[in-house]
Amino acid sequence: MNRHARLPGRTLARPDVALPTVRIDTMRMTATEFPAPRPALHRGISRLGFFALAFGSMIGVGWVTALGTWLHAAGPLGAVIGFAAGGLLMLAIGLCYAELCAMLPVAGGEVAYAYMAFGTGKAFLVGWFLAFGYLSVSAFEAISVGRVLSYLIPGLDLWPVYSVGGEAVYGSHLLLALLTTAAITWINYRGVRGAARFQTVLTVGFVAVTLVFIGAGLLGGSSANAEPWFVGEGAGGILTGIAAVFVTAPFWFVGFDTIPQGAEEAQQAVTPRMLALMILLSIVGATLFYCALIWSVAHAGPWQEIAGADMPTATAFRLSMKSPLLADLVLVAAMLGLLTSWNGFFLAGSRVLFSLGRGHIAPASWGHTHPHFGTPSKAVLVTGALTMAGAFLGRGAMVAFIDVGSFCIALAFLGVTFSLSRLRRDRPGIPRPYRVPLGRVIPLLAGLGAGLILVVMVVPGSGGTLVWPLEWGLLLAVMALGVVAWWAGSRGRRTLDEGERGRRILGEFADG
Repeated sequence: MNRHARLPGRTLARPDVALPTVRIDTMRMTATEFPAPRPALHRGISRLGFFALAFGSMIGVGWVTALGTWLHAAGPLGAVIGFAAGGLLMLAIGLCYAELCAMLPVAGGEVAYAYMAFGTGKAFLVGWFLAFGYLSVSAFEAISVGRVLSYLIPGLDLWPVYSVGGEAVYGSHLLLALLTTAAITWINYRGVRGAARFQTVLTVGFVAVTLVFIGAGLLGGSSANAEPWFVGEGAGGILTGIAAVFVTAPFWFVGFDTIPQGAEEAQQAVTPRMLALMILLSIVGATLFYCALIWSVAHAGPWQEIAGADMPTATAFRLSMKSPLLADLVLVAAMLGLLTSWNGFFLAGSRVLFSLGRGHIAPASWGHTHPHFGTPSKAVLVTGALTMAGAFLGRGAMVAFIDVGSFCIALAFLGVTFSLSRLRRDRPGIPRPYRVPLGRVIPLLAGLGAGLILVVMVVPGSGGTLVWPLEWGLLLAVMALGVVAWWAGSRGRRTLDEGERGRRILGEFADG
């Protein structure tokens, strides 16, 4: 809080005593005339670091733990079509991000776009749902640590303490989640340069390992194993299965938008246009990865036999191709992907909370930076605490995190398309190093796609509806926490006028 904003505007001199004008003016200074320094982040992310941040965030570990769900819902070709369609939608949304990120390369991304376009309330709405979307992925990864390691180390399921969604929550898994969450929190607390290097090394390792087993499945398997290609009776049943995969695209593809979150921390050599291109390249890369992976596993063995396994991707190579080595490589890649996704979303989620705090939209303490490391230290600690809280729901809540996270992310994506359209109309003079092709067509298609996902997730019988009570309960909890965060930030919001808030959120672009 800026102490000058709370000084009463009164004259302290007696009528018969003349004080220097400069002193009177100083006593009357407001927060806008004597603004506090804008909390700044250190620059430490390179071009390769941004690509690793986005691609590594998108691939994650869901392809190991959730592949069976995709195959059961749509069949191999149906799942490939669902992911390809999801990739095209994400590319349209990514084009919107590319223009906005190059135009406003500041921390918080969507918060800044919504604030410039619509003001404080809409910025909070978009930022809060986006933050939970990121945190849902972070919690998903924290839960997945125990699940992946229990496959590698039989007998790791120890000390059952309670159950959620029919699945036991083990004390050993909670301990693993606590330790790994603490490690990720520490890495991000210490500095963005170290977090970016960590991300790059793990992503390069992941790509190298996955090329081996995906190639083995495509070259050493049989197309007969992929039959039947679809699930469902008739065209309607097939489309329902594809739709069930398609609506989860925001969860599986979210990650390209981690680039806007870290844009303010780019090294000097990274231009705004490079940021835009990294967004688009990462989406294309992730789409190719998901489609190739699904088809490779379906080729490796009869998919109907392996889809019900706890780890269908590893099972396909262990049993069908008689290769324990390839199965172990899958699990190594799974751990690498888990860590890259976790680190990326942890970084992005903390930056969204930081942006909300720096602008005094949410609790102002979230906007503080560490005096030595230059990281959003308070936001990092909050992100770590919320991640661990989500991990306590256990593997029985993994699907709920996927579905509710997809809903929240799709809502934020819809907000981005609205922000782009509004800023094109109201702020045409702002320099745009990258412009979306086809004028208004791409934002319109992106908005319609994001809106379609939201509709499908709330309309009963659509194939992707949120399930009561766990998923709807989780969504209601997100909304309730949002109300609490908005109320907790009310005092801070009153200390800033909109001019100073804009300066804190947008920096040098506040007057654009």
